[in-house]
Amino acid sequence: MAAGKVPAKAWRVVFSGTAINLCLGILYAWSVWAKYLKVPTVEGKLALDMVGQPIPQFPGWEYLSAAQASTPFSLCVIIFALLMIPGGRIQDRLGPKVGAITGGLFLALGCIIAGLSKSYAGLIIGFGIFGGIGMGIGYAAPTPAALKWFGPHQRGLVAGLVVSGYGGAALYVSPLGEFLIRTTGLTGSFIWLGILFAVVTIIAGSMLAWPEPGYVPPAAPGPATGAAKAATVIDWNPSEMIKTWQFYALVWLFIATTQSGLLIIANAAPILGKAAKGTPFLVSNAWILASYGGLINALGRIGTGKYSDIIGRDNAYTINCLVSALCLFLLPWIIASGNLFLLFLAVGIAYWQYGGGLSLLPSYTADFFGPKNLGMNYGLVFLGWGLGFFMTRLGGTIEDITGSLRWAFYLSAIVLIIGVIVARAAKRPMHVTE
Repeated sequence: MAAGKVPAKAWRVVFSGTAINLCLGILYAWSVWAKYLKVPTVEGKLALDMVGQPIPQFPGWEYLSAAQASTPFSLCVIIFALLMIPGGRIQDRLGPKVGAITGGLFLALGCIIAGLSKSYAGLIIGFGIFGGIGMGIGYAAPTPAALKWFGPHQRGLVAGLVVSGYGGAALYVSPLGEFLIRTTGLTGSFIWLGILFAVVTIIAGSMLAWPEPGYVPPAAPGPATGAAKAATVIDWNPSEMIKTWQFYALVWLFIATTQSGLLIIANAAPILGKAAKGTPFLVSNAWILASYGGLINALGRIGTGKYSDIIGRDNAYTINCLVSALCLFLLPWIIASGNLFLLFLAVGIAYWQYGGGLSLLPSYTADFFGPKNLGMNYGLVFLGWGLGFFMTRLGGTIEDITGSLRWAFYLSAIVLIIGVIVARAAKRPMHVTE
């Protein structure tokens, strides 16, 4: 690798990618719309929001059951995970501009369709299908493009910065969506966000770029350490990658880190409601824990990425998962004790671990299989993120049977520990040319 600093254009690509993900991350704010889409009466009376005010009704809209209101979100997640593979192929073949702008426009069109339709079918088609397509194609572009500019000693930080936009999107989309719903209605909220997303992704997507042919990322000052020491110098093709057991190990690492975080994310508000019985303000504002978690989720992507560059991906993954597993084992006791400090600490660690996994896995993939085909290669590894959603459904089933999430927390912690064992065993594969 050459000495010196990365060009300013490289950092422009990084922060353009963050801006794109700040749009695509509307997925994490879906609960804002779900609240208004559900049947607005309880025993013949208007349902109340968290501050005791009647939830407004929107004439012309088809109201949904709780199961129906979750379907656009679930479908979006599935399509998102599946479309990461062709999205990665588009990035590798046609460049990041095409993928990012195409994805952003699909998402924008999906929001507008959802808003204009005022129906369950329109939400399925608009948010679920078009939104999922947009997220899969769009999310596959920024991170691989940004990582091409940097050596392995900076990959974790760069990946963390880019994907922090997706994790942090709920911090602004949730209040903005709430404001738009209250001022312009459900239809207006979807349309205005669709327009915003189209503008931002076109502008930011046009700033994404690969380095010129022959570009060599600057090397770390001094001898290689941490992640840089373990990285490959060979670019693997997807067909070569899937023949290695290390590829399947990375998929499992993604499943492990995802299932744990999503179990907490899916149950953050009710967890706070149970633990804070003696604190009426927190009981009636259980969204606070979810918002706090969103912030930690975003910071965990940057922080984990940074220290994984220094101490290595394996060590970063091990620390994150073992500490999170300990918190999961203790969580039933923490909830029962009502200790809010420990609750926020434990849940924060779970969110940090989940966010950290989303910066570790693209960095792992680049370290193991090289940056050239990272779009497609990471798209395949990203299937583990989609598979990690199994724990939210399993946790719900366990709660229905036992009346508690206790055994779901224990099972999730065990999966994390298995993930650590796999991470310690999985070293980068040797290419036949090495």
